[in-house]
Amino acid sequence: MSNTLSKAIQISQPGGPEAMALVDVPVGDPGPGQVRIEHKAIGLNYIDVYQRTGLYPLPLPLTLGMEGAGVVEAVGEGVTHLAVGDRVAYAANPPGSYSQRRVMPAMNVCKLPDAIGFETGAAMMLKGLTAQYLLKRCKPVEGLEAGDFVLFHAAAGGVGLIACQWAKALGLRLIATAGSDEKCRLALENGAEFAINYSADNFATRVKDITAGQGVKVVYDSVGKDTWDGSLDCLRPFGLMVSFGNASGPVPPFAPGLLGPKGSLYLTRQTLFSHITSRERTQAMADELFAVVQSGAVHIRIDQRFALADVQAAHRSLEARQTTGCTILLP
Repeated sequence: MSNTLSKAIQISQPGGPEAMALVDVPVGDPGPGQVRIEHKAIGLNYIDVYQRTGLYPLPLPLTLGMEGAGVVEAVGEGVTHLAVGDRVAYAANPPGSYSQRRVMPAMNVCKLPDAIGFETGAAMMLKGLTAQYLLKRCKPVEGLEAGDFVLFHAAAGGVGLIACQWAKALGLRLIATAGSDEKCRLALENGAEFAINYSADNFATRVKDITAGQGVKVVYDSVGKDTWDGSLDCLRPFGLMVSFGNASGPVPPFAPGLLGPKGSLYLTRQTLFSHITSRERTQAMADELFAVVQSGAVHIRIDQRFALADVQAAHRSLEARQTTGCTILLP
């Protein structure tokens, strides 16, 4: 196979959903350390919006998409953990999963267990690995144990619903926030102990009420600007603020001195791609994710499916906060 054409979603310049176009791109054979994958399903994530708008600038033209599942069509020199015909799933750089097929680095591509379908694989890798590193690796200085309170914003989204279930399995008392009563109910149904509609209530006040004035050990915040100040007020002394997204917009600059009088707080800005920098680390995290899904403790909820050609509608729904759970694109 040399330079077969594949349908793909590209942008030639940053912009709104209308900036995305369905185009034909050539796909050749994999080079050293690479594989060629035929996608069966593709994951939709908020990082795709950041890249589309230019908040996270990348070279253009750009094929979007960080997550997918499919079948290995060809293997390049030096790749030993994959073979032609393997069922696989991945969350990986560089972008390019919004396509029928692609050539990509093999490092972050994992074999998909037979018990997990392609749609589930595409929906869970980026979001599931994100939930894994948040709950397992982003811990406060005083540690995180069963019975501890944590606060998770946007808990009815793809990462959030996985985190609600996984936190319950770990014995954590997760307080969820979401933008509607319906989404709060969804978080509760998926393992959150408490849920707050932050469109109707002051979540910081409610968190202090729930925790008898103590606050939480950790806040996991992918919303950004709209929840930032309140999130800091939810933390107990020496608590950890974990920022991992900007759905409402980037957090404005702030003075680090504010963290002292609020309780000598800790702050970290996380991204999945710092955690999957080697084949071994990626596989270890994926193994934990596969195990918790196959055990039944975590169910991957896919609430929206769009054809790849309808990706503009998918992005509009995501940005309008009309989605729950995971969303996939079908090539």
